[in-house]
Amino acid sequence: MEKVIVDNIAATQGLWKERTILIVEDVESNYQFLAATLRKSGAEILWAKSGEDALKLVSGDAKIDIVLMDVQLDGMDGYMVTLELKKIRPDLPVIAQTAYAMKGEKEKSKAAGCDDYLSKPIRPSELLRTISRYL
Repeated sequence: MEKVIVDNIAATQGLWKERTILIVEDVESNYQFLAATLRKSGAEILWAKSGEDALKLVSGDAKIDIVLMDVQLDGMDGYMVTLELKKIRPDLPVIAQTAYAMKGEKEKSKAAGCDDYLSKPIRPSELLRTISRYL
């Protein structure tokens, strides 16, 4: 099936209804924003508030199709979590998301195994366009 690149919420209507997206985010308002942006897509949305929770979900649930990874997490940071996730599921796409859009951050996320990178504040169009490249 050919991938459809979308960049607006209306275009995602039911597009990912067979998909599962894991959001790894310790700030509830950030999670709510991401989940609301993705709601119309029909994707099942899972929320892990910590890296440890994300590792448990991915280890036990092979149907996760993509991960949105906050890099600033308490405990294990998102880079460490990504390194561990890639050991479990090397082909699982992980998109880093961070408010620390400093020089070298994109390269650091790639070195940790992230497939893509979004800087906060995240624009809905950029989030959807990035996810659609992988689903």
